[in-house]
Amino acid sequence: MTTQAKKDLATLLKARYGHGPEVLDVLNPTLETLFQHKSVRAFTDKPLAPNTAELLVAAAQSASTSSNLQTWSVVAVEDQGRKDRLAAMAGNQKWISACPLFLVWIADLTRLKELGEEHQLAHESLNYLEMLMMATIDASLAAQNAATAAESLDLGIVYIGGIRNKPLEVAKELGLPPMSFATFGMCVGNIDPDATAKNVVKPRLPQRAVLHKEHYDAQAKNETVVAYNATMEKFYAEQGMKPLGPWHIQSLNRVRGPDAMAGRDLLVDALKQLGFDMK
Repeated sequence: MTTQAKKDLATLLKARYGHGPEVLDVLNPTLETLFQHKSVRAFTDKPLAPNTAELLVAAAQSASTSSNLQTWSVVAVEDQGRKDRLAAMAGNQKWISACPLFLVWIADLTRLKELGEEHQLAHESLNYLEMLMMATIDASLAAQNAATAAESLDLGIVYIGGIRNKPLEVAKELGLPPMSFATFGMCVGNIDPDATAKNVVKPRLPQRAVLHKEHYDAQAKNETVVAYNATMEKFYAEQGMKPLGPWHIQSLNRVRGPDAMAGRDLLVDALKQLGFDMK
């Protein structure tokens, strides 16, 4: 980190898990940045340094990309009117309007489609679900590199999945061509110091819930969810949050059905209208 006080490994892991798992005893600036990731939804009015977007995209383009196809793009939005409209489309998330830079990460098969047409070469594979998955994965890898780069500069970020609430409207607002899709957004800005108490590291599931060695352990969830519920109960209380119940109840409510999906249950139809065949 550039200005944050350096912390020891045990402290960082305790913040992330509620307790520290046994890991290789090593800490460097990159790991320190990763372990301290948090979603930030309060930004100052201070503008970003010139060419910040270009720096973040350079980091993004340094991420892995399948077969070097580079099936992603990003739209950097700074215009206040456009940010306000996108905020409304994403469920009235006011931090989109407040951040100085809003990045919209695009699963982009347009480039390859147009190159195929221009050079009269076959490009039928672009019509298969695999390619849309590849483009979405590419965009995600690129975005996470950009997020880490931003946080290494002491900037705050928060991902915006709500950009998928109204994919057709977002595509129109951003002028996206056929076979391109806004996968998610990312607010970037200087963190409001008055809101730092709320910008805290959120605990994650115990590693045993997600780290399976040699084969998947279906029984791991039993003890780990019980432990995580206790960790999150403490976190909710410390943050003054009022969830619907333990973490598993809160999470299951989020996936209860189409009525909880904010319009994203219609995503398949929207993708077809955006030019994706998805065989």
